[in-house]
Amino acid sequence: MKKRKIYGYLVVAAAFLAVFTLFGYRSSFSVLLGPMSEDMDWTVGQTTLGYALMMLIYGISAYFSGEIVDRWGVRYAYAVGAIFGALGFLLSSFVNSYMHYLASYAIFGGIGTGMCWVTSTASVRKWYPGNKYATYWGIAFMGAPAAQIITSRGASEIILWMDWRVAMRVLGIGVFLMMITAALISKREPERYGMKIFDGIYSEENQIFWPTLKAFKNWSAVGMTIAFLTCMMAEFTIWTQAVNYWQEGTGLSLSTATNLYILIGVFGLGTMPLMGKVQDIIVSRSNNEVRGRKISLMIAPIVGIIACILMIATSRTIIAGIIATLSFAIYWATEPGAAAGYIGSVFGKKNMGHIWGFATLWSMSIGPFLGSFVGGSIYDITGIYNYTIIFAMVFFLLSAVMAWTLPEEYLGDKDHSEVNK
Repeated sequence: MKKRKIYGYLVVAAAFLAVFTLFGYRSSFSVLLGPMSEDMDWTVGQTTLGYALMMLIYGISAYFSGEIVDRWGVRYAYAVGAIFGALGFLLSSFVNSYMHYLASYAIFGGIGTGMCWVTSTASVRKWYPGNKYATYWGIAFMGAPAAQIITSRGASEIILWMDWRVAMRVLGIGVFLMMITAALISKREPERYGMKIFDGIYSEENQIFWPTLKAFKNWSAVGMTIAFLTCMMAEFTIWTQAVNYWQEGTGLSLSTATNLYILIGVFGLGTMPLMGKVQDIIVSRSNNEVRGRKISLMIAPIVGIIACILMIATSRTIIAGIIATLSFAIYWATEPGAAAGYIGSVFGKKNMGHIWGFATLWSMSIGPFLGSFVGGSIYDITGIYNYTIIFAMVFFLLSAVMAWTLPEEYLGDKDHSEVNK
């Protein structure tokens, strides 16, 4: 029992480091965007395209990371993430042309970060299924707000005293150290060590293997993917434009705008474990994990809409901006875990890696790509950031509607050939 607990905690710790790396990439870009575009004489849309392409490649890589997790374990995925993630920052710090920037940041950064997301969510699910998943995932997901705080502030300070190139080099070294550590302490599924894990409402033993394409003949997989994709479009519209919006759209200083962005991470340190526990309470009271995860998938984008409204209201009072950051932190703590938890609760932990990886392929390649690129382009065309925020609100609403349509049936122990007839 003691060894099982230690191994489980190591899995969560490794996932924390992977999540920190992934969101370190994302949060640092919002700070790097202005100095990089100004120094290289690129438009906001041009510079954001590098990030958008990185997310496109990230989504494709995430699918393969799911296959790696199910076949060989998380250690290999984390090791690949260490090498490519570090090179993404390091090579980008030496670019002198736009095409070199797109190639280095998008390709290497995309592959590196693609090894972080599915790997971390699936590994935690394999150790803590059922009504314990969101609680432990919430602890691992604290790596995201921690990265938001540390990388945003750290990059901002380095840029202030030196430049964006030095900031990227420091970030590259940090990525390598964290992901190598994650690879060394990570563990495979508990069955590999002769350990039995049952923390859920129902046993996940004797599960039937669901091939990826068979799973995606069900609305459970397709509908969740669309719900998550539309949420990602909205979310990444906000994440990539937040600092610039608060600075130019509401007249705040760069320092104040950056502090507001960092405040999402500060609140997130509390909302991640809190909302994880709340989601598991919803599951327990529903007495149906699938229904509980579905409810969370509906709640998250509604909170996102409220956050967007408050973000626009920041032009009237800074208090609205502060409440907006808390709302974004609650949304952020709920949506990703609910999406991964829904797939795991429908198909079981045995099938989670490849099915969740395929869902991520579409959700995290198309959603962030379109959200970040279209969001930046809307501002380039109109010169008004409010239209960008309204764009995000529309897709949050669409996500909530799609989540409402999701089935509530567990399919992990059912013959897919019969289900798909």
